[in-house]
Amino acid sequence: MSDAATGAGPAPDLDDPTTDPFDVARLAAARLAELTGVERHDVALVLGSGWGGAADLLGETVAEVAATDVPGFTAAAVVGHTGTIRSVRIEGTTKHALVLGSRTHLYEGRGVRRVVHGVRTAAAAGVSTLVLTNGCGGLNPAWRPGTPVLIRDHINLTATSPLEGATFVDLTDLYSSRLRALAHDVDASLDEGVYVQFRGPHYETPAEVAMAGRIGGDLVGMSTTLEAIAARHAGLEVLGISLVTNLAAGISAEPLSHAEVLEAGRAAGERISALLAEVVRRM
Repeated sequence: MSDAATGAGPAPDLDDPTTDPFDVARLAAARLAELTGVERHDVALVLGSGWGGAADLLGETVAEVAATDVPGFTAAAVVGHTGTIRSVRIEGTTKHALVLGSRTHLYEGRGVRRVVHGVRTAAAAGVSTLVLTNGCGGLNPAWRPGTPVLIRDHINLTATSPLEGATFVDLTDLYSSRLRALAHDVDASLDEGVYVQFRGPHYETPAEVAMAGRIGGDLVGMSTTLEAIAARHAGLEVLGISLVTNLAAGISAEPLSHAEVLEAGRAAGERISALLAEVVRRM
């Protein structure tokens, strides 16, 4: 696994435990500024399954680069995710959004540093607000496939953290109440829920879903919480939105499949993309 060169020799190895991951993030941000021609970005979006169309509605794409051309990033490994990073001038503003389409999941086995590298790069690029999206299973039978749900809190069942050493960060208001209120201004019908991250890549068993519900969960998936923790550590304000792509195991009698996730995302794509773009424009 190699990192792109920046013109001054190879980048430090993000997988080397002696390497400071924030040094690699700063190199990545500098490379993005060089490739996109945009010195500073204001908002970053990590677009999960079903959310990709939002980038097209945000405004003018100034530049689009392959993630593998930026230090620390790797190619997307999941169908439904792009392998690019886009710089978008947000319509009606002078702000720029950094759209991260190359998400790394913990289950890929590349390590937690890779999982949160995009978030740390965004912070190094000047971003102050981060939007995290995902496709997930829902525990509420009223949330049919295609329902967007704001994340108000999370439960991290990955048994890991992106923070290293004695790094203590308050997560009380991790998912910004201010940004959730802004989203409600755009669509008052939006529900909120607690997102539970499992490691994956297998789907949860009915018993695991039942456990998630008993400990306070409403949504289950395989991303987001580690990125959110890293974002709070970096001082970013976080908005999380899940797209319910299926009812979780045991809630519905239907078997689960990734094809179902993709289809639900396609069906809801236009509506949720317009919602997200409008929320970002108001930030």
